[in-house]
Amino acid sequence: MARPDRLMRLMTAFRRLPAPVTGQRLAEETGVSLRQLYRDIATLRAGGALIDGEAGVGYTLTEDPALPPQSFSRIEIEALMLALSGLEQIGDQTLAQAGRDAAARIIATLPDRQARQAMHTVMRSWRPADKRPPIAVDMDLLRAACWEEFSLHIRYRDLQDRPSDREIWPLGLSYGADALILLGFCRLRGDYRTFHVPRIVSAAPGASFRPQRVALLRAYIRQRRWRPDG
Repeated sequence: MARPDRLMRLMTAFRRLPAPVTGQRLAEETGVSLRQLYRDIATLRAGGALIDGEAGVGYTLTEDPALPPQSFSRIEIEALMLALSGLEQIGDQTLAQAGRDAAARIIATLPDRQARQAMHTVMRSWRPADKRPPIAVDMDLLRAACWEEFSLHIRYRDLQDRPSDREIWPLGLSYGADALILLGFCRLRGDYRTFHVPRIVSAAPGASFRPQRVALLRAYIRQRRWRPDG
């Protein structure tokens, strides 16, 4: 893991976990050894973060000068926390954890009164238990393929359970209450297609199609077509 990513994960753990937090717990949260953790804490301190405590006692982040104070209205706080909490119900484990980390980071930048509002919001996200079938494909791979613009070789079963092998250029993911859809440009069909993610049996990375994603999305929006494939 790159050092900036590792340090950001450590700062997120400081904001999210009850203080003081032991070095062992921080090491587990960030996926590093204790020796590396102590080096990372020293790096953060050298960069200006005020971290009280020591090995064997526990640590407390008392100030993070890298984060400027933020100010939101009560309804803006409610909207942000409601949107992030919804990831627990529609997202996979990685996406849900990213929502929790983002919430912790937002709360850490708020004045005390607003931070309390964020931790005790009035609105809650709820929906019935997920009716979607289990997902076999790696969601991290699908997201990475969209972000980094590389093709995917997929094995897919359509709504009639007919199998096919496709190479697609993945363009985006749509999270709904009862469906998770991948939008892609199908090289086999030479056209846009939407795929039910639970029906993707397997996926493997292919070649780069950069920089065509933005142009393809714009063309798709102009066509206004968004229908499940098969």
